[in-house]
Amino acid sequence: MTIRNIEHLRNVAIVAHVDHGKTSLVDQLLKQSGLFRANEHMAERAMDSGDLERERGITILAKNTAIPYRDIRINIVDTPGHADFSGEVERIVRMVDGVLLVVDAFEGVMPQTKFVLQKALEAGLAPIVVVNKMDRENARPVEVIDEVLDLFIELGASEEQCDFPVVYTSALRGTASESIDHPGENLQPLFEAIIQHIPAPSGDPEAPLQWQVTMLDYNEFLGRIGIGRVARGQIHVGDAVSVVRRSGDVSRARVVKLFSFQGLKRMEVETAGVGDIVAVAGIPELTVGETICPVDAPEGLPTLHIDEPTLQMTFRVNDSPFAGREGQFVTSRKLRERLFAELESDVSLRVEETEDTDAFLVSSRGELHLSILIETMRREGYELQVSKPRVILREQNGKIQEPIEHLVADVPSDAVGSVIEALGYRKGEMVHMLTSPSGESTRLEFHVPARGLIGFRTEFLTLTRGYGTMHHRFLQYDEWKGDVITRRQGVLVASESGTATAYSIQNLEDRGILFITPGTEVYEGMIVGEHTRENDLTVNVTKAKHMTNVRSATKEETVRLKAPRLLSLEQAMTYIEDDELCEITPQSVRLRKRYLNKSERDKMAKRGKEVMQ
Repeated sequence: MTIRNIEHLRNVAIVAHVDHGKTSLVDQLLKQSGLFRANEHMAERAMDSGDLERERGITILAKNTAIPYRDIRINIVDTPGHADFSGEVERIVRMVDGVLLVVDAFEGVMPQTKFVLQKALEAGLAPIVVVNKMDRENARPVEVIDEVLDLFIELGASEEQCDFPVVYTSALRGTASESIDHPGENLQPLFEAIIQHIPAPSGDPEAPLQWQVTMLDYNEFLGRIGIGRVARGQIHVGDAVSVVRRSGDVSRARVVKLFSFQGLKRMEVETAGVGDIVAVAGIPELTVGETICPVDAPEGLPTLHIDEPTLQMTFRVNDSPFAGREGQFVTSRKLRERLFAELESDVSLRVEETEDTDAFLVSSRGELHLSILIETMRREGYELQVSKPRVILREQNGKIQEPIEHLVADVPSDAVGSVIEALGYRKGEMVHMLTSPSGESTRLEFHVPARGLIGFRTEFLTLTRGYGTMHHRFLQYDEWKGDVITRRQGVLVASESGTATAYSIQNLEDRGILFITPGTEVYEGMIVGEHTRENDLTVNVTKAKHMTNVRSATKEETVRLKAPRLLSLEQAMTYIEDDELCEITPQSVRLRKRYLNKSERDKMAKRGKEVMQ
């Protein structure tokens, strides 16, 4: 076996906590690489190509690009920063030999920073620490570097990994420097650090081919496209190959097309060798983690290990009175096909069939992960209903355990008390508290049951008047913490089907906050607002003002209604309780009771009390 270093290649991933500047840094690397003409337009956040990614300003799917620097080709993989998409990070570390750990010069180490670094160190990757946003007025790079070093030591990094190089950058200005005091003029110091400190890929180019799928794409002409790195050997267009499936089965296929990456474009090539990150088309039913090998040597690479999901919810066929009005795909067969198709590209998702043929149990990493899937499906024309998200419990030594999250919140100092109180109701335990030097903000760290954080973001933003930021990641499984209070108020439930009127809504404003506006179509059992008290209240929002021939002094007065609370998809998903459902269509998001008829709800509630006794 002849192991060679491929000196003209560098494979590196950019990892960081959400909103620490990964994608912006890749933008600047692309701009300064010389790939674009002076008059060629390049969109901001060029790597975030999906509509949802651009709308929300986050990276959801990992993407790769290739940048030439001198005579060296640098393959860069941009990864998501949100904890719910950490499955993307876990498989990407197989494709690269080093990581750029991007850390905000003010925020410093955050929960997801720890997670992505842990995965990189476990894979033995060479790290470069990039302290970004050096242009911020309150940047504190010296303290941040100390925090990063403490994190390396805490995660058990080797001496070589702890001796990491540091580059100070401003992705906004497109500058990098190895010195805190001198900001630099361009990103050349970062390019040089990658060349010097990230090892070249190595492997045996003469050995039988091994190429593993780590990402998937789709093209309507070519079908499914797998993206991965050549671990050994060479791959050629037209090769007959064996596909070692995740189940261990082996099937035959042929390489129809082969693509390499150049900037934001794919270039068709005839061959690729060790260390190359390439896209392969023409292999049907290819999924993440499968290995392509020669026909006579079907030797698969180790399958990708992905951490188990901690949250699940039930996806159901829409059976409300308004079913089929707005969506194109409404049957259980279509819903099943779509959910199982998602499994082929999202390795951190789980889908299980239930005894009810119209319901499917979907498990994932978090609320955002599920909401992105639901939002994607509704834009594709699907109608469905979902239950309240619930955590996945497990039993160990005869005791029930639940997932615990590590929460970090930066809040205005005058809101600290109310945030601590709210998390106390949700069984949160404070482990650290630090007030900023100015005294204006405070960083709170909690260990909170994952179920206690369902729906908390909306309440948190209210308590901090929109100035607070919070992030959390899975910490561990621990003993059940007892009942958690997540919603203290009951709801207003429509008693009649019809169209909501301003007259009815005005009369109900003292009873609570409405979720609808005049003219909204409602049906019996639909949730139309939040009650001021803890119990549910059945109300008639379709009642019209009785017409008479008696004149009124106030006849011409304009009706002034309070602004309704219009719930987003994420807010609606996490607002509901166990006896409620969220109905989602391409045009609407509605809340409803599981049992629409009031007498039937009362009967089921009575039966539930009898069971409890």
